[in-house]
Amino acid sequence: MRIDAHWSRTFDVPNLTRVGMQSSAISDRLRAPQRDTAPAKGNAHAAIESAWWQRAIIYQIYPRSFQDSNDDGIGDLPGIERRLPYLKELGVNAIWLSPIFPSPQRDFGYDISNYTDIDPIFGTLRDFDRLLTAAHKQGLKLLLDLVPNHTSDQHSWFRASRSSRSDPKRDWYIWHDPAPDGGPPNNWLSQFGGSAWEFDAVTGQYYYHAFLREQPDLNWRNPSVRRAIHDVMRFWLARGVDGFRVDVIWQLLKDQQFRNNPVNPHWTPGQPPSDQLIPLYTADLPEVHDVIAELRRVINEFDERVLIGEIYLPIERLVAYYGRDLTGVHLPFNFALLSARWNARALAALVDEYEAALPAGGWPNWVLSNHDRPRVAARVGTRQARLAAMLLLTLRGTPTIYYGDEIGLSEAALTPDQIRDPLEHNIPGLGIGRDGARTPMHWDGSTNAGFSDREPWLPLAPDHRAENVANQLHDETSILNLYRRLIAARRAMPVLSVGSYRPVAAQGDLLLFLREHAGDRVLVALNLGDEAATVEFASDQFRGQILVSALGDRDEEPVRGRVDLRASEGLVIVLARDATAP
Repeated sequence: MRIDAHWSRTFDVPNLTRVGMQSSAISDRLRAPQRDTAPAKGNAHAAIESAWWQRAIIYQIYPRSFQDSNDDGIGDLPGIERRLPYLKELGVNAIWLSPIFPSPQRDFGYDISNYTDIDPIFGTLRDFDRLLTAAHKQGLKLLLDLVPNHTSDQHSWFRASRSSRSDPKRDWYIWHDPAPDGGPPNNWLSQFGGSAWEFDAVTGQYYYHAFLREQPDLNWRNPSVRRAIHDVMRFWLARGVDGFRVDVIWQLLKDQQFRNNPVNPHWTPGQPPSDQLIPLYTADLPEVHDVIAELRRVINEFDERVLIGEIYLPIERLVAYYGRDLTGVHLPFNFALLSARWNARALAALVDEYEAALPAGGWPNWVLSNHDRPRVAARVGTRQARLAAMLLLTLRGTPTIYYGDEIGLSEAALTPDQIRDPLEHNIPGLGIGRDGARTPMHWDGSTNAGFSDREPWLPLAPDHRAENVANQLHDETSILNLYRRLIAARRAMPVLSVGSYRPVAAQGDLLLFLREHAGDRVLVALNLGDEAATVEFASDQFRGQILVSALGDRDEEPVRGRVDLRASEGLVIVLARDATAP
């Protein structure tokens, strides 16, 4: 297949000799991604005056599944500390931990019973302080998961709230009288199945829970609740935590009039039951932005911290969470790639839509996988997972890598007796369970993949003896080494970390775009098709050198006049400074 590419204007690109001169230095950086590659002021790559989280590559860890240190089959904080050298070598800048606070573990830590301590299955507060200190010594930032929408029903706040209608904490949660027929106050649904209202016989009222009945929602219209969560944030920020990812931040406020949510006319059987209703009165309320601005003000009390929001909304609504005058979250998580149609034209349109929707000064971000959705390798296949990595790490904005994606970790198929996820137990048969994306990390080819000396809490993916860190580190063409090269290139070259984004017109299965900064230009060319493709330019003055190839066998190859791509191949090409193209 042959594709013609059209540039919107003539431009200058790096001198080819200069590219050649730089290639060995860049190669050194790719081999040693643990080095600090920030450029010095006065060099051709001038130091970029931008926040650390704009230049960062975030790595999400699901603590139960990363590394077990005490042989109970569950990952823990000392295990994470043990693996910090691996993360440093990988080249990421920040780690984000899913919840590690005390919890009955009904929803595996998203049901918190104490916001200011560590659950014993993960360790102690002293273990956390050691991890934080060790991470900072390695040059790694550490982010925590803040879950302010709801608590566990075992939290002291809720125990007090349900003890009596007159208790001072009664209004810390959302209570309502029964409907005239004695049933729930309205039609609001839980995302874990059934009504979102649970009757409490002791006080004769219902409480609201957007998720499990063991996860009552806090009443964020109560100033005391807001102050309490603000104090939680300060507790961890004062210990040195570098920021938070805030769980379901777009759902913090609910309708004061408790109006019924409208019926979704597009719902069909086989979709999640909660999708039968449009959450008009239970999510994305306009007033939530004032609440988020208060969270941001707490973050701003401390230097160089970041606030990230979990928000599953269409792009045009997502970008509102940057806030008026950028007073909202620094990064409203952009999950568009999690559900995008995996073809070049759909992806190109998605990126363009997102870039166009960003407010002035709003910094983009991209996510490929997380603990709630199927892994990227399961969605697009193992070959395309390489292109997905290349896309994630070359687009403009902060990328987030989910643990294991860097080795192409696949989904584990669980038998019914192995399922742990309450979502799957409550709503079986729809394939929305999350256990498959939460299985243990593959460190080596041993019985339990180096994760533990005991059987893990979830089964390993079936390919763990072949696809693991130890094996892939020694394979120059592995997906792990692709991630390492891409991360190193991004850290070494400001054009890839903070440069502008410009699409290049293409057809069919090709996705092409430019990253530009301070006279440097990098072309990213991805062939998402199953046939070879050629991109021809009008003049052989288009030339450069391949910096990273998705298949690992064309790095440093020169390019002139055309770009040849094999099926499912991607290239990152440093363009010559004196070249021109139509």
